[in-house]
Amino acid sequence: MSAEHELPIRERLAHWVEHLTHVLPAQAPIRDFVHHNTLHGFQHLPFTEALAAASALTGAATYWPEAKFRACLASGRITADDLNAALDDVGVADLEVPLIRSLSRRDVLLASLQAGNEAPDASRLGWQQRESGLAEDSIFAHFSRLTVAVPAGATSPTWQQLAKARWEKLSGRVGDTWTWRSLLEHLSGEDVLERVRSILQRHLAAHLDLGVAAWRNPAQALGFFAAWRASAGLDLAWEMDELPNVRDEILHLPDSPIDVLLEELPRLIADESLWFGYLQRLSLELPGWSGMVLWRDRNPERGDGTPVAMIDYLAVRVLLERLLSDDVLRRLAGWPMPLADLPEHFAARPEEFIVRDVWQEAWLPEALQGRAASLVDLARNGHVGVDDWRDMAEALAPAMAAAQGESAAWQLAALSRQLGLSLADIQALSDDELVVLQNFAASLNARQRRQVWLLAYERHYREQLFAALTANHPRQAAPATPSAQVIMCMDDREEGTRRHLEEIAPDIATYGAAGFFGVPMYWQGLDDAEKTALCPIVVRPTQLVRELGVVGAEILQGQRAARREKRLQWREQFYQATRRHLVAGPVLTALASLPAIAALTAVTLAPGWFGKTTRRWREQYDGSLATRVVVTAERQIEATPEQPQLGLANDEQVGRVANFLRMIGLTDNFAPLVLLFGHGSGSRNNPHLSAYDCGACSGKHGGPNARVFAAMANRPEVRAGLAEGGLVIPDTCWFIAAEHNTCDDGVEWYDLESVPEPFQPALDTLLTQVGEACRAHAAERCRRLASAPIRPTPWRALQHMRGRASDISQARPELGHATNAAAFVGRREMSRGLFLDRRVFLISYDPASDADGAIVEGILLAAGPVGAGISLEYYFSTVDNERFGCGSKITHNITGLFGVMEGADSDLRTGLPWQMVEIHEPMRLLVVVEQTPDVLTAILNRQPPLQELINNEWIILASKSPSTAAIERYCPRRGWLPWSGKAVLPQVAHSADWFAGESLPLAPAIILGGAR
Repeated sequence: MSAEHELPIRERLAHWVEHLTHVLPAQAPIRDFVHHNTLHGFQHLPFTEALAAASALTGAATYWPEAKFRACLASGRITADDLNAALDDVGVADLEVPLIRSLSRRDVLLASLQAGNEAPDASRLGWQQRESGLAEDSIFAHFSRLTVAVPAGATSPTWQQLAKARWEKLSGRVGDTWTWRSLLEHLSGEDVLERVRSILQRHLAAHLDLGVAAWRNPAQALGFFAAWRASAGLDLAWEMDELPNVRDEILHLPDSPIDVLLEELPRLIADESLWFGYLQRLSLELPGWSGMVLWRDRNPERGDGTPVAMIDYLAVRVLLERLLSDDVLRRLAGWPMPLADLPEHFAARPEEFIVRDVWQEAWLPEALQGRAASLVDLARNGHVGVDDWRDMAEALAPAMAAAQGESAAWQLAALSRQLGLSLADIQALSDDELVVLQNFAASLNARQRRQVWLLAYERHYREQLFAALTANHPRQAAPATPSAQVIMCMDDREEGTRRHLEEIAPDIATYGAAGFFGVPMYWQGLDDAEKTALCPIVVRPTQLVRELGVVGAEILQGQRAARREKRLQWREQFYQATRRHLVAGPVLTALASLPAIAALTAVTLAPGWFGKTTRRWREQYDGSLATRVVVTAERQIEATPEQPQLGLANDEQVGRVANFLRMIGLTDNFAPLVLLFGHGSGSRNNPHLSAYDCGACSGKHGGPNARVFAAMANRPEVRAGLAEGGLVIPDTCWFIAAEHNTCDDGVEWYDLESVPEPFQPALDTLLTQVGEACRAHAAERCRRLASAPIRPTPWRALQHMRGRASDISQARPELGHATNAAAFVGRREMSRGLFLDRRVFLISYDPASDADGAIVEGILLAAGPVGAGISLEYYFSTVDNERFGCGSKITHNITGLFGVMEGADSDLRTGLPWQMVEIHEPMRLLVVVEQTPDVLTAILNRQPPLQELINNEWIILASKSPSTAAIERYCPRRGWLPWSGKAVLPQVAHSADWFAGESLPLAPAIILGGAR
């Protein structure tokens, strides 16, 4: 017996709840959305094992369907060479050994992958035989006769034997891989979960509410179980009143939710060793709601003070499972019956069981499926006799054998055609050879087949990237005397902005880093009621920086705050009056109808103009105000995340600036202007707005971090401290800050009025160049948006993007991180001049000043989880958007300001919406580091977090030599593998020459530059 089983049951319940954190979604309320590995609880496993375990537990798909991969093969995005290499990587034995005549195992597996092994279901197969000439296909007909025929002396199993075997299998799943709900739905077609969800979600939404609910349950302060129980006893239109004596039963429940669990679990599962598995299954049936309750349980400081406990939720969930399952079973059997008596019930009625077992199976021929469905439907009214069930059962066994035979025939016929075998070739094969052919085609299971496809898919893109890096070495050099240095976020979307800026101004040097710019802080903007953490989610800041009006504008700041507060109060009062007041609501709605219609017309027909106009009106009413940031602490305190210090001390500022500049390799040859260019995203009617913002800033905007860094770097005291440490920033250099809106490609500049006069000419030039680069970038982005103009001018593209950002009906204001696939860590020279299609995170690092790898170690520890989190969330939301993503934005309703549901009655949807991932290409992140394999190996050996990501192959690591074009890929099983592909790349003068008129993903290309 394990140590856990020796603990008291109450302690075990606490352990079980803790374990649920590994399998349930860990998504915070939607306003704080931060990308993370969807399978975070499986990250300790190798990637392929984790996907298999997650699929077994949740039933979700963890790879793209084979049909998607075969489409890539047809379009050239996967080649035969890629598939061959993938088979080698998987480690299939004896690939070159001849199996049949001249065919090797490799030939058979390649043909099987290309032909597919997904036989159509019985109804579709029947249609193909009738309508598309499949019945006349000689190869299919030949295999059909062979596979359907029963060998001499063999007998098919009877329906009684099938019923016994199937009941043992299905009943054994309850408590392991199924709940009672799963079994009852399988047998009756009635889903208990539909009623459970409808009952639960209203109460959960009210209990977890963060500001929408107009009414609060008086018992809410006692916890969810107490609040639900109180509502159940008072609700005059309760959904469960049809259940016998249900109110009395709930009234007499124990007061403690733990006691309720201990009372109800034995009624569901007698074996105590299965209780945790059953609770886990119940939680995973509503993963969104379960995950949010658990997240609030584990993060009480992030709520509104309402007590939220997972035990409360589980008590209600288990009780509903038992009550509603009893109700379904009562109608299925015709009389009240405990769940534990179901085996005995069907043991006496095997003919009914076997029909109920198979009536929804895809292999059942259409006619039999209709007969079986009719019987199950009639049985709901008690009109089916034993003879009717038995007659149907008698027809099932031969139908099952025939369906299996025709499915095998279809697969063999498809495989033979792919191998190029004629009917004569097939007829010449012995029975043993046919068995060998069939067995080796099936020697890879469905998961392994998709693993091969994924490896081939990743390899094809990896070969293109390695070829690009090799061809680009050492083609581009950094500007000797840069006119400006622009430091942007590592974000893959900024690859395009940097590339266009460098094409427009070849004398500008660009850098990339995590978008909090080495300044983890709490930020409180001028209009912010609360402070916000702007740093990676795993960091807890201890400094607070505030934005205030400029010195001397205190009166104006107070007037502005008062006018803004009054405007927001009017809006809130109007909104609440239309919701809550019996008389005022309709009256106000009628009065507001004409202005609302006018506004709706304007935002529909001219969203960009309307957005700009409303912003101008709002600013005119509130009043504009020049602001400043308070970066320097007046006094140092023992700072904590709960009590942060206001501002940073001088030595802290020196440390932040020095560490960041050394990390990106900017320690000398400073340009006249250094631009810190943060980013965020702005759009309307977009609940997932945080998912488009800066991941390194916890799903918030990075502009404040850029502004604070620039303010620190310009302080004479900080520069003096830097000089003492050997990092000299000359007086001929000035730091400025801005924020790039990745949605509308607009730029907000900060504190330009404080730029000294000698820098004004350089500033004017840079403003022009950045504006031109953003317009060019907008034109490139248009090519992936179906509703965007084709081949627009840069100005037209910018107008279109601004319209999208203001359009309340736009489900795709921008595409976020869709298509992200790789990360480069190194000097800009390794990728400058390459078209990378906005798919690569670019992180600046100079290996020449990091012989021991200490700097790159810090970069990998900070940026690795950020990039992996983004990549993996996009991967899983793409391969199974129904389970791991949140479906279409079109049907979303915001719930309690903490999440979204589909319509008015659904699970809480987590992950990314379909509109964010529909063009994404799911593959693992390839991280190419400009450092030697020896240094990277040493880092890997001493860093468990990197071992988990890299040795378990959640991301792929490669080394780019700092001095040569050599590239090596790291394989946990085989070590470092030198790349020896062909480095041939297309060449174009400008990015626009490569992407013009294209709407699909583009391979890397060399940008030659020249006059535009």
